[in-house]
Amino acid sequence: MEHHSFVGRDIPHIDLTPDTTIEDLVEIFSKTGYNARQLGRAAKMWAEMIRNDATICLTVSGAMTPVGHGGIIQTLIERGMIDWIITTGANVYHEEHFAWGLPMKQGHFDVDDAVLYEKEIVRIRDIYIKFYETLEVQDQVVQKTFKQRLTDAPFTTAEFCNVIGRTTREFAPHAEKSFVVSAYEHGVPLYISTLKDSSLALNLAVHRLRGKEYSLDIVREIIEQAAIVYDSAKSGIVELGGGVPKNAAQQTGPLLDQILRRGDGGQDYVVQVTDARPDTGGLSGATLEEGKSWGKIKDSHKGTATVYADATIAFPIMALYVLSTRQSRKPKRLYDRLGTMYDRLKDDYFSGDDEYYDMLDDSYDLKTVSGLRPKD
Repeated sequence: MEHHSFVGRDIPHIDLTPDTTIEDLVEIFSKTGYNARQLGRAAKMWAEMIRNDATICLTVSGAMTPVGHGGIIQTLIERGMIDWIITTGANVYHEEHFAWGLPMKQGHFDVDDAVLYEKEIVRIRDIYIKFYETLEVQDQVVQKTFKQRLTDAPFTTAEFCNVIGRTTREFAPHAEKSFVVSAYEHGVPLYISTLKDSSLALNLAVHRLRGKEYSLDIVREIIEQAAIVYDSAKSGIVELGGGVPKNAAQQTGPLLDQILRRGDGGQDYVVQVTDARPDTGGLSGATLEEGKSWGKIKDSHKGTATVYADATIAFPIMALYVLSTRQSRKPKRLYDRLGTMYDRLKDDYFSGDDEYYDMLDDSYDLKTVSGLRPKD
């Protein structure tokens, strides 16, 4: 990594014309500087993932769907540009408003929220949502959906979202406006990184108080996610923001290597769009290169690109670039193969040396660590 010689590209004097395409624009970005250059690199790296048939995870933090970005995710699913998703409960919950025809409007951010509260208007920055006509109706849909479902056995959030997708496709008047439905139809596992931190889980409370139990199998879920990576010849992540979705995708490497001792090595590619600073110690701002020390990525010198930008701006540009420059891929239908991939990882784990697990028997004294040792 010799960066101390005067050997870089010439900086172009940018010439935009009415005929400039998104491919042209990304190429221009990649030849300039600052975050435009990083955006160009990130878009091209996503395209490289597709060209090399990598298994691609999209992570989405925050609430991107209230501003309509779920439609972009839907197109990417249908064109085979992403293979599995980890997101927040908010993105699934608010995406469903479009499918059920529930109102959301452009509003304002410089307002008196006490007045909005009196008018029963809920605000997400400059997006307005009706309390009763939107949120309460959506709540009733969620409550109806899970009144008799997923109460008989432990489940994962992929199964939870699969139920939502199937129900929405069957009953919603505008089911074509839901990436959750597209994920269901194309076999794309859709995980919610923290289900309890969302209105989806809040709506299970009305049933739990009446004695119905919901048992989320969080451990099976993290094994499934690791199994997807373990089963892939190449794997990559496109991260919109940081937070728990980012970590849930990246922790597949440490689970495979540090815990299960598989020697997988982590992700081949990671592209991140974030506005978080790296010096605060938070995961959202942690550099991708730092992840190498944890075994989250295979190489700290290549295969990564970080764009410091607003994801609502950068994501459509990157998505349009890959849609414009890459042919659609056949869906990998990972959801249909989760059980098979899980079993493969399980079989490989048990084919290894059990001496480390055997050291955890009941006779081990936790007052000392002398009985445990790191892998040779």
